[in-house]
Amino acid sequence: MDPSYSLAVRLACEFIGTAILIILGNGTVANVHLKGSKGYRGGWSLIAMGYGFGVMIPALMFGGISGNHINPAFTLGLAAWGLFPWSEVAPYIVAQLLGAMAGQIAIVVTHKPYYDLTTDPDDILATFSTVNAAHSRLNGFLSELLGSVVLFSCALAIVNSPLTVTEPAVAHLALGFLVWGLVAGLGGPTGPALNPARDLGPRLVHAFLPLKHKGSSDWGYSWVPVAAPLLGGLIGVGGWYLLLG
Repeated sequence: MDPSYSLAVRLACEFIGTAILIILGNGTVANVHLKGSKGYRGGWSLIAMGYGFGVMIPALMFGGISGNHINPAFTLGLAAWGLFPWSEVAPYIVAQLLGAMAGQIAIVVTHKPYYDLTTDPDDILATFSTVNAAHSRLNGFLSELLGSVVLFSCALAIVNSPLTVTEPAVAHLALGFLVWGLVAGLGGPTGPALNPARDLGPRLVHAFLPLKHKGSSDWGYSWVPVAAPLLGGLIGVGGWYLLLG
């Protein structure tokens, strides 16, 4: 984060960056899950790549401006360990949630004909939010927690590594590959979210949009991809800070 930029500019970057994450990430899920799309049933590898680029591109664009948090769990984790001002936590999180919702609305607008063709409500919900494959909140929580701890601790280690600190573009590229690998390696159980805004924002959009065959928004599971990444942020950022900070 560069404090020479105004808070308004940094919030705009967080909004746009989170929207890009959703457009590229959930957009890839929509291509894979929605009938009629040219990417229909394209497979999990395609989804993992989409989310990897969904983090990499905003990082390259905004990493030196807002810090490219694009994730409330990261923002909160940094603040909890004294690495980000508490006064800016709420504005950052609001910008991230609104960005996620805006990105999801863009996906629905561009994919509306394919939503209309898709009759399986699980396929539709998957393009918005995460669902545990075993229908287990415990399994979902543990999967999200592990992925979040790895994400935040590794991200900080990458950005602050002697190898990348003088070449931030290398770090931003590496972050994309980190997320790509995490989604490929840990995505089977939950999706995954690893980010409260990435799940909650689109789930809210799913709840209020009048899509055909959309089914339930599964609010009974919705706390898992919010609570687990938040705890993962505290542990992951704290682990890095105590070891290398």
